[in-house]
Amino acid sequence: MLYVVLFFLAFSLLLYILLAGADFGAGIIELFSSKQNRTVTKKTVYRVIGPVWEANHIWIIIVVVILWVGFPNFYNIIVVYLHIPLTLILLGITLRGVAFVFRHYDAYKDKTQLLYDWMFRVSSLVTPIFLGITFSGLISGDIIITDNLESTNFYEAYINPWLNVFSLSIGCFFTGICAFLASIMLIGEADTNERKVYVKKARIATITVITLGFIVLCIGYFEERVFISNFIKNPYSLTLIGFSALIIFPLLRSIKNQSRIKTRTLAGIQVVLILLAACVSLFPDLIITSNGSISILNTVATKEVIKTLGIALIIGGAIILPGLFHLLKSFKMIKLLER
Repeated sequence: MLYVVLFFLAFSLLLYILLAGADFGAGIIELFSSKQNRTVTKKTVYRVIGPVWEANHIWIIIVVVILWVGFPNFYNIIVVYLHIPLTLILLGITLRGVAFVFRHYDAYKDKTQLLYDWMFRVSSLVTPIFLGITFSGLISGDIIITDNLESTNFYEAYINPWLNVFSLSIGCFFTGICAFLASIMLIGEADTNERKVYVKKARIATITVITLGFIVLCIGYFEERVFISNFIKNPYSLTLIGFSALIIFPLLRSIKNQSRIKTRTLAGIQVVLILLAACVSLFPDLIITSNGSISILNTVATKEVIKTLGIALIIGGAIILPGLFHLLKSFKMIKLLER
């Protein structure tokens, strides 16, 4: 039952990155568009993600619940030593949600709409940066696990693990992935005349992700980060990244041809391969501290708790997943069956 729980943990995290990542990326695309294209993108974003944007965050809630119930010590390390970036993430999600609603449904259309527009765009950029920074904080090797708080100052304990060049580079890399996913999604949702704009943005986003990924590897290598060292030495991680690199060429071709289904499929596979490569080099030691690595398998709750959690996840998945599929199909976000 433990591996059932781990499967749901990984699956929920993957869905959050793919769905919420594209959600965040839509705001990023809007932020880095010209004034004329911003108006077009704004309308497209409402039509595409408006009906489903709240559903995207259910996956991060599931991730939090699984960690909290099934792996309490693991969860405790995250929320204690990385409470600052986590708080900023929650603040960003809240501000983004408020801006998304009020800039569209506000009864009065005045200058406050400009404030809501910029709140949505900036929070769409900042939030994924701190999501990436939080992940980097777990693998940076700078977290100091100690019961004697007097031996470390506040900066060393709660700021240094995530506020560094390596963490910022991973934050930017994840933000690039969000923009990449959004630009790919918008190709199939835009009108024929507008599609060329998103084709250009998808090409730029693809090149940006490749560049940022290379920068992350270089910074981690020269800073002698354990995660990067393990990543480079792991044959499975390198194989997965190799497959991801091979997909770039057919992906760029499908972007040029403005193929809706093929571009989304290849983009999704590419992101999955990148995530798998990172997980393969880490698992089960998902936290790297200054004291050594911490295995998630060593922080498991009792068998009774894991069994109950696993059953609840199976039942919940049987209810939620068909509902999600129906929601996406109802708003024509899934057209594979129609073809």
